[in-house]
Amino acid sequence: NFYDRLKKEGIEFQTVTAGKYKRTITPTKKPTREDIEKQKEELEDILALFKKFVATNRPGLNVDEVATGETWFGEDALDRGLCDEIRAVDDVLADYVDRGYDVYDVAYDPPPEEGAGLLAGLPLGSSSVGSYGRRRSGRIRPGGKREDSSLAWRAGGPVRALAR
Repeated sequence: NFYDRLKKEGIEFQTVTAGKYKRTITPTKKPTREDIEKQKEELEDILALFKKFVATNRPGLNVDEVATGETWFGEDALDRGLCDEIRAVDDVLADYVDRGYDVYDVAYDPPPEEGAGLLAGLPLGSSSVGSYGRRRSGRIRPGGKREDSSLAWRAGGPVRALAR
């Protein structure tokens, strides 16, 4: 483990914490039996909360059969009753629009750090403003009408642009 390797190299890693169980198991500390028992107790508590949540929201499901730590995707999850249906996100969003909901699309590209390497001065792509970044959001109204707004960063600060 990492702790043993650090010790072999003569490196002592120190962490300052408050509270008896603040850091029970970390890669830089040799775990004690008490640390391991405490970690297991906390994991069991989390599993119990998860099982209670699933049982409340899926009353017909045999929780003990599926709360095993395994992962199921797609048809396997559907067959086990872990989801109601499998659909593309675009179809789900279109249904919300048809029912009159406002649907928002938000993307965020943070501005690059100053001098972030050889490519720092290059544009970030077709949705960027200069080489600084942009946040876009939009609303799709019933009937498919879209409203967009964007916030762009330039050297002097944010610049807001609205489009309908």
